[in-house]
Amino acid sequence: MERIKRLHVFVVMLAVLFQSAGSNICSTTISEDLRRDCHPEPGATEAACRSRGCRWCETSSLNVPFCFYDSTEDAACPSDVPIQKRIDCHPQPGASKEKCEAKGCIWCSTKVPNAPWCYFPANDPYGYFATEKPQKTSKGWRVMLTKLDTMSLFGNDISPVAMDVEFQTNDRLRFKIYDPNSERFEVPLKIQSSSAVAAADTSYDIEFINHSSLQFKILRKSSGTVLWDTSLGDLIFSKQYLQISTTVPSTSVYGFGEHEHLSFKHYMNFVTYGMFTRDQSPTPFANLYGVHPFYICIENDSNAHGVLFLNSNAQDVTLSPNPALTFRTIGGILDFFVFLGPTPENVIQQYTEAIGRPHLPAYWSLGFQLSRWNYGSIDVLKKTVARMQQYDIPYDVQHGDIDYMERNLDFTYDKENYSGLPEYIQQLKKDGMHYVIILDPFISKDEAPGTYRPYELGEEMGIWVNNSDGITPAVGKAWPPGDSVFPDYTNPKTADWWTQLCVEFKNVLDYDGLWIDMNEPANFGNGQQPGCTPNDINNPPYVPRITSNSLAWKTLCPDSKTYLGSHYNTHSLFGWSQTAPTFYATQKATGKRAFVLSRSTFVGSGKYAGHWLGDNFSRWKDMHMSIIGMLEFNLFGIPYIGADICGFNLDTTYELCLRWMQLGSFYPFSRNHNAKGNKEQDPAVFGAEFAAISRSTLLIRYTLLPYLYTLFFDSHVHGNTVVRGLMHEFTSDLQTHGIDKAFLWGPAFMIAPVLQEGARAVDVYFPEASWFDYYTGDKVPTAWHKKYVSVDAPLDKIPLFLRGGYILPTQTPATTTTMSRLNPFGLIIALNEEGKASGMLFWDDGDSIDSVENENYFLAKYTFSEGQLRTTIVKNGYRADDSLTYNKLQILGVTSKPNTIVLNGKVICNENLQYQANGKLTLQISAPLSQELNIILQYNI
Repeated sequence: MERIKRLHVFVVMLAVLFQSAGSNICSTTISEDLRRDCHPEPGATEAACRSRGCRWCETSSLNVPFCFYDSTEDAACPSDVPIQKRIDCHPQPGASKEKCEAKGCIWCSTKVPNAPWCYFPANDPYGYFATEKPQKTSKGWRVMLTKLDTMSLFGNDISPVAMDVEFQTNDRLRFKIYDPNSERFEVPLKIQSSSAVAAADTSYDIEFINHSSLQFKILRKSSGTVLWDTSLGDLIFSKQYLQISTTVPSTSVYGFGEHEHLSFKHYMNFVTYGMFTRDQSPTPFANLYGVHPFYICIENDSNAHGVLFLNSNAQDVTLSPNPALTFRTIGGILDFFVFLGPTPENVIQQYTEAIGRPHLPAYWSLGFQLSRWNYGSIDVLKKTVARMQQYDIPYDVQHGDIDYMERNLDFTYDKENYSGLPEYIQQLKKDGMHYVIILDPFISKDEAPGTYRPYELGEEMGIWVNNSDGITPAVGKAWPPGDSVFPDYTNPKTADWWTQLCVEFKNVLDYDGLWIDMNEPANFGNGQQPGCTPNDINNPPYVPRITSNSLAWKTLCPDSKTYLGSHYNTHSLFGWSQTAPTFYATQKATGKRAFVLSRSTFVGSGKYAGHWLGDNFSRWKDMHMSIIGMLEFNLFGIPYIGADICGFNLDTTYELCLRWMQLGSFYPFSRNHNAKGNKEQDPAVFGAEFAAISRSTLLIRYTLLPYLYTLFFDSHVHGNTVVRGLMHEFTSDLQTHGIDKAFLWGPAFMIAPVLQEGARAVDVYFPEASWFDYYTGDKVPTAWHKKYVSVDAPLDKIPLFLRGGYILPTQTPATTTTMSRLNPFGLIIALNEEGKASGMLFWDDGDSIDSVENENYFLAKYTFSEGQLRTTIVKNGYRADDSLTYNKLQILGVTSKPNTIVLNGKVICNENLQYQANGKLTLQISAPLSQELNIILQYNI
């Protein structure tokens, strides 16, 4: 009761604030004689009026409403639903007035782009009501729901349905709506409660309100903000169509994937995004390689929450200006998880706690990587590697695309064009490099008997995706000659088959990691041979907003059978189900930490794999799109992410590729890769100047790799993002909510790349904090704070900035991480306005399995305050670091030169320190990494 009173007081105060702020200003084009009452029932207030999306304008005229529809279109429509609140009642193509009204819905045209003309009335005949009071359960509540009416949108409605609410943790709530009388498909990703009973001290409340239909709300206790509010009047739960809508507390909404979004912060303009894994080059609004029905919302008071819709069927979501979201799917159940934050980082920590923490990548995989589809021969490959080495460009990993294979067959190599490849891989390893090979998920069935073991072993074990009969393998066409079959990775036997082949092939090509491609799964036809049978599974009554409006386009028929059920349910889980077996197969084959790079991903894929953003294009806009994609995949719990540097499709240009090399030097997964038929684009092919600029930028990356690796440790242990938007750190600064052309490594390092052709300056926004130029140590003037400032960016430079208050570990760079790992460490100490900073360093051998879980690592925490650096060694479980040392410290923001500097009780000689007028103090030291480092800056008083 006390909470309700507080909420009531809050609403009243809000209404008073609205009235005092806006009552004397009336800006509208609707004349008084045309006003149509938007709040005809008693008790209208400005706050209540605005909540309906209507205009409030007081008047002294009699019988003229204060609250009215704010457009002539709204006023002309025969309903009390404002345009921005419309929910599409005919989401499939071909809507007409007759079809709309036959569904019991309202037809009213509008000039508002994307707004539906056919929409549900305020009291529609759809939805469900509670037949009894909610029942308490051990984990929360259960309520039984019965359909309101016989009206059906797509037929085969299910009634009753059950709704379970689970208080899983103090900051995580689950609610699911399902058929209690018949089992339906559920994603086999188990997100369990922290105990067998409901969490007690939750940060959320829920409300059930049973009017004509049930209304369900989730509220944040601390503020009363409504995070989820769905009038279940438009809940639809049928055999092949499920729909639910909710309001969201602000328009700062991020996430949903995988798509090429035009901005990180979504437009709430009735845009609809389909989600269904597909072999599809990045195109705006198209459904791409992965499915991630997860979003994060920044509330108006700067708190944040996230929501996961755990469903693998073809689906879409509409973002409307109310603001609101409408989820639609064609199978499974409605299964939602809400994460209370309250900061964006807290949300992602809670999300990855539920779906699986990101894996810790091998250290070498943080180095620069090079690839090309169709080097064509080992001679061209050798020439490429040689010129990279000639220019001393940092370079750790070489990839082999499908042209290394014999006729594109998995687990083979081309002994003619790539003769000597096994020996050459060994030479690369002697040079401190690593080699990654690609594997596709389709297996040729048409090789001569006795010549192709992968097919014959799979046939013997019975591990293929089958046709609708569940017996005969589905046959499609892909890269290998002849026809192909598709392994069913949801079958445990397939993992055994895959592991056996991966281990055997390691003895042929001594690879270090696996790159799994085309695993949406891709098929070059529309369904397998001889085509998809006309039925409701292959042609459901509703097809979500996906490319070609077809579930079988470039993949298998939905009625194909997998171990877990029909492909209709499991299609978008194909790549996800392949990832864990590949992870463990790689570990078994190499005996080292797994490197797995997967094109198709789903919720939880980051536990086992990284991702690249697919077959992008050599265009300037694609650089910007790559930042958005990188930020989104960090939300999705897949921080090992990057895009093909310089673009995959089309020919690049000198300037585009150079600027992209600068940007790509700060992708977590940093790889230059392009397509067959396009000109070479490795950073050595353009000549000495290009190579020198690329080298200098990559050397910055390699210098900061200890900081990047520490961020990945934090991600693996606590679930943090590695790359994040400025809004993650400066949530209360509304200007940061829309920034997606600059980004942060962790909390402390800002990258502001050039994204426009010919530009020699970048407009950079500096939130309220101390900032330092990475190159010079100059402090950004306070006059620049909370402003966009034009920063010089000549062709050889990418603007980089350090945030005060943080300590970044560094290491003297080299051309491979094998060599750089032997070099001395350093610290960059960027002081805030209080003269304080903190940070940490994680270190291990870089490639052992489960080094964190086995406590075989070194962890140091650093703090600087009152002129003193203190080090605490939290864990000293990696003894091989005894030979490593610190050799250089940079302290930025020092107000004056100290008289004396003491390192672990000994005075540092003057020749080993340098103080600059800009406040940058550089110390040359020699101290063991394994011992605590303590430094005091002393001043004469």
